[in-house]
Parts: sequence; structure tokens; C-alpha cells
Amino acid sequence: MKVFLIGDYRSGTGPANVTLQYKNRMKYGLILRAGSKACRAVEMLLKMPFCDVVLLSGHSKQNLLALDLAHRFRKKTAFLMHGCVEHENAINGVPSADMTETEKKTLAGADAVYAVSERFADWLKERYPAYADKISAMPNGLEPLPVCTGDAPEKIRHRLISIGGGMPRKQIRYIAEAVMLLKEEPAYADAELVVIGDKGLDTDALNAFPCVQNLGLVSYAETLRLLQSAELFIQNSCFETFGLAPLEALSMGDSLLLSKEVGALELFSHTEEGDLITDTKNPEEIAGKIKGLLESGNHDRLLSSIDMESVSWNVRYDQLMRKLQELTKG
Repeated sequence: MKVFLIGDYRSGTGPANVTLQYKNRMKYGLILRAGSKACRAVEMLLKMPFCDVVLLSGHSKQNLLALDLAHRFRKKTAFLMHGCVEHENAINGVPSADMTETEKKTLAGADAVYAVSERFADWLKERYPAYADKISAMPNGLEPLPVCTGDAPEKIRHRLISIGGGMPRKQIRYIAEAVMLLKEEPAYADAELVVIGDKGLDTDALNAFPCVQNLGLVSYAETLRLLQSAELFIQNSCFETFGLAPLEALSMGDSLLLSKEVGALELFSHTEEGDLITDTKNPEEIAGKIKGLLESGNHDRLLSSIDMESVSWNVRYDQLMRKLQELTKG
């Protein structure tokens, strides 16, 4: 079976990194490599006859051309869905009719839709019941967790960190409110929240908190350095289809406090109530759970609850190939 993989694997975003993991394991597949739109169109036309199935990874307008060509050449198509742009853009206050139309046409045109977590697959079936029969989960994998060595910084007492910048979907402003509550206790007066990520509608609100260091966009190497300097990583997203950042934080020695909406939670065989945020807009709950994790931590417990063999990228790649093989026979 020859797969034609179409999707971004260069930009360094979460979806691009997932695509790259699959690309690097495709020994006999076809990869869309051209940079310009015109060259990509020509490359799709030239390569499409020689594949058995087309895998579209991520949201892109080029998916529509790929679907049209695949249908003309009678090739099966699968859409690896990393997120829902219609829903996420609405949460972030930046709705886009054009992006929504592209996403809906891709959902309608693909023969199969693979969601990057079980939770996200269930959500998609409820959101788009007309496509429920072709939606299934193809969870992201996990690389062997890296370890910072050499000149990596030591943990800074009561330093907290979150990634997502001013994006409302990440709801970091409620973490900041929780930290301000925590700082009212003398034992936690030194608590600080480091925020990494692009600007968004919540940026001004975040910058108004004296406990927040809002660093904006930083390099990946700097992100890892900052993660290792923190005691606790917090992801308070109201919608998170997977979430690679908490796993990177875990690899840097952080304890984790995650909202129940984080898809990556399915990688852990066991979590406790104190690990999870139930109400993402409740600073009192968040503050209490931050305090509990600063006192006891959950890093070792969470790390040991991941079965690395069953969630490795090699295993996920084999699972994906089996799903695509079944699709070609359908």
C-alpha cells in the first residue's frame, strides 16, 4: 500500500510535528514536498495516480484540491483532524467563514476522518452527526521523553508555567487570578506565573496581573529551558483535542495540573482529583489544586502511569497504516 501524505510538516506547530512523525516513518509513501501553491498543485496531479490512499493531515485549503483529484483518480481519502477550527476560532473570538467552509468541505469529502484522541472523536461525532459513521480515533503518539542536561536551570520555587499566550481557549487569565489568590497566603507570596505564546484577546488582561511574566513567542529551546525551571505546568483549556505541551513539561520534570478537557489525559492510566481542573473558570478551585501540587507534586506518579510502549509513535504509525489499509478495501 502506498500512501500519499499531504500536510504541513515544517512549521513546528503541534499538528506539523505530528505529521512529521508519520512522514519520517513512511519508507515507501509519497510526500507532498513543494512549497508554492502552484507547485503543490502540479505535484499533487503528478503523484496522485501512483498512490493507493491519500492522507490529509491538518486543516488547509489545499485539502479541497487534493480531495477533488483523489475522487477523479478514484483514490480513498482520510482526513487526520488535529482540531476543529470552526469551534476553536469561535472560542478565540476570531471566527472565519472561509476556514469553516474549508473544514466542512474536507469533512464532507473525505472517506474517513481520524481524530487525534478518543475524546475528540466522541466530540466530533456529537458535533457533526452526519459524519459520525466515518469518524474514528487515531490518537497521537509519544516520543521517548527527552531529558534536559548540562546547563539546564534548577527548579525555581513556586514558579508556575502555562503555554498558550493570550488565546482565550487556553483560559490562562483564570490561572493568573488563581495565582493572585494564592499569593495572599504568606507561604506563597513569591508565586509567579510564566506565560508563553502568541498574543490574543486575553493578552491585555494577562499583562495587567503583577504575578504574570508574559514572554510571548520564544524558541523551542527556550521553551524547554523555561519548562525545566518551573515546578508546575498548568493547562486550563476549555477545549484541547490532544495537547503536546503537558507531555513536554512532564519530560522537563514538572508536575501537571490539567483541565478535564485535555485529550492527552488518555495517555495516563491513572489520575487523581487533585490533578484535574473541573471548572476552568473557577480561580478558587485552581488555586487550591495549585497549592496541593506545590506541596506534594505528581510528576513521578503521572510519568510512571504512561505505558510508553503502547503509545509510541512506532505503534501509532502501525495503527494508522492498518486503518488506511482497511479503508482501501472498503
